[in-house]
Amino acid sequence: MAESDSASTPGSAPPEPGREEYRALQAAAFDRIGERYDEAFPHKEGQERAGAWLLRRLPPGSRVLDAGCGTGLPTARQLADAGMAVTGIDISPVMLDLARKNVPGARFLEADLLDSDGALRDDPGGGTGSFDAAVAFFSLLMLPRRDIATALRRLHGLLVPGGLLSLSMVEIDMDDVGFQFLGAPVRVTGYLRDDLRAVVEDAGFEVLGTDTISYAPATTQAPPEVQLFLNCRRRGG
Repeated sequence: MAESDSASTPGSAPPEPGREEYRALQAAAFDRIGERYDEAFPHKEGQERAGAWLLRRLPPGSRVLDAGCGTGLPTARQLADAGMAVTGIDISPVMLDLARKNVPGARFLEADLLDSDGALRDDPGGGTGSFDAAVAFFSLLMLPRRDIATALRRLHGLLVPGGLLSLSMVEIDMDDVGFQFLGAPVRVTGYLRDDLRAVVEDAGFEVLGTDTISYAPATTQAPPEVQLFLNCRRRGG
């Protein structure tokens, strides 16, 4: 991601703002980043490979949730162009405006991943057990660990039995740490690969495959990172 927030005291416990305050902090950061995100991360081979993995397993017209859709590139566009019925959610109005321009064939909603069931309740085709697949590419890393298990259970509930999930995070052992990311203050969480797999499996998913990529962003405002991709299936009825 990026360099640690210099205002943080080494060894101190991270602050625990309320959910609305936390969401506002993260949303404001990505409103500020806007189009610069795709400029900093122009090549997204891992996401494209994960999207291709889904497309090989889904018939056209399948309902796919893009949780933390960002600008809609490349994933929402890749899935929508292949005939999927894509619904994207994000907490950043600026990112959503970009996604709607980039992928006019998908539906985009301003929604918190932790409250995605409520946000989708009034949306056609939304709600519990409504999606054949979901993706969460680098959106879970914007949550503290105490919320990631909840988010994964929400995704589990939004999928049909046997539904597919593809997700990604950056491999780093940290929980809710302040960073400057592309010039904007954010809070970031990561896992080592075995720990991430355990968290995903504990949420009711079977991990069918993994992909690991060493990635160098096209900017000095974000250091090289190791990206972890997990392709999964929802267990249970």
